[in-house]
Amino acid sequence: MTSPMLSATGVRAVRLLARATPLSLVLGATLIVPAPAGGQNTPPRPDPVVAIAPPRQPLPPEAASVGVSRFSFIVYGDTRGRRDGVQEQYEHSLVVDGMLRTIAALEKGPDPVRFILQSGDAVVNGRDPKQWNVSYVGLINRLTTTGGVPYFLAPGNHDVTSSGDLASPGRAEGLRNYLQAVNQLIPPDGATRRLTGYPTFAFGYGNTFVLGFDSNIAEDSTQYAWVASQLEGLDRKRYQHVVVFFHHPAYSSGPHGGAIIERPTAAVRARYMPLFRRHRVEVLFTGHEHLYEHWVERWRDSAGKPQRMDQIVSGGGGAPLYSYQGEPDLRDYVRAAGTDSVRVEHLVKPGVEPGDNAYHYVVVHVDGPRLWLEVIGVDWGRGYLPYRTNRATLTDSSGRR
Repeated sequence: MTSPMLSATGVRAVRLLARATPLSLVLGATLIVPAPAGGQNTPPRPDPVVAIAPPRQPLPPEAASVGVSRFSFIVYGDTRGRRDGVQEQYEHSLVVDGMLRTIAALEKGPDPVRFILQSGDAVVNGRDPKQWNVSYVGLINRLTTTGGVPYFLAPGNHDVTSSGDLASPGRAEGLRNYLQAVNQLIPPDGATRRLTGYPTFAFGYGNTFVLGFDSNIAEDSTQYAWVASQLEGLDRKRYQHVVVFFHHPAYSSGPHGGAIIERPTAAVRARYMPLFRRHRVEVLFTGHEHLYEHWVERWRDSAGKPQRMDQIVSGGGGAPLYSYQGEPDLRDYVRAAGTDSVRVEHLVKPGVEPGDNAYHYVVVHVDGPRLWLEVIGVDWGRGYLPYRTNRATLTDSSGRR
């Protein structure tokens, strides 16, 4: 007699299984074989990306910090690891350990760390939720909870793919995972300081304004217009310092630079650099190259006044280290600047061997109108001295604005 709990389909499945299976394993006509949900050939869906924990000490509303002129922040990039999705990023964990020591050391001083910027390539394959969950999110939780500070990530090509097509399926998948990871960290869709639907955002703290954008889609007109509107609407009496961070450097000397001009780099040069000069952006923080180098771009504004913009390439967050590959050819870039009379100086070059370029992070100190930085090497690179010391002041006799 057939059990009333079995459907006709279930009975057929039992009979078929009994013909192909030893009787001792069938256990009579009461064996129930549930069909897998979604069809027998449907693979299990991966777990969604877990959101990074919000900071224990979030930034105050923009208007509430208007009088702040002394603090510090940390910058680094390229944390992807060799065993992403299998275990926590080891080299990145060494960098995080160092950051936590810096945060604790500065906490009671005159310039405590108020936020961290990461210029992209969090994981090897941002389309894989497991890589975010297993290898990255837990480390950043240490910074936002134990360290207590806000954390802001600009997407790299490994996070959202290098496609410049917003409709690319791979990009959409990576972007979804990125946004799930950072949805408690960046301004929400609809906020004044967020471009809705994009990984593009800004915030102000004290006398410093920070803007992060997606250089993978540097040709995109919607993103460009939003960035331009943010810069055009700034109160420059309050915001003495304007900082922009993104993944692809405007120029670099690693394997992504030198004689190579990648598509995002070309777009950054052609579209964003004139915009940044026009609005007197002070510092660019980028990654993509797994090394440290420092560039200074000088030009004259429409009134003939000398200006300066620094570009810090800091990609020593844990990804395999790169080395110097040669100088980029900037002749066309300089010619295109026309009346701006641009000159570019390579102030600090990376070493010619990967072992010359340490895992590191950068501590930027804001002291009124002055900015200065420390490059902190970790592990075997603790003695890293890119300036013959590990400190530099982002100003000189030519001025900056």
